[in-house]
Amino acid sequence: MQVSITGHHLDVTEALKAHVEDKISKLKRHFDNVTDVHVILTVEKLVQKAEATVQISGAKLFAEDHQEDMYTAIDHMVDKLDRQIIRHKEKNGKHR
Repeated sequence: MQVSITGHHLDVTEALKAHVEDKISKLKRHFDNVTDVHVILTVEKLVQKAEATVQISGAKLFAEDHQEDMYTAIDHMVDKLDRQIIRHKEKNGKHR
């Protein structure tokens, strides 16, 4: 799994990178075929925004979240992606 992290109007620190990679690694427990993850962290005045595009076999998933704290935004974004991956896995499992 390849994870790329980009910051807009924000310097991506080692702590932010470690937090994102720790949270994204939890996505692999539900679906093994996660190939590429691109995370964009943005600061717009008082709003911290985290968005991610996940490439899995058969689909491309996108989630974003806006919060006052960047770490909270990352946590909520990963939760949204987690739910999408579970839904995608269940949908594909029903056809077989």
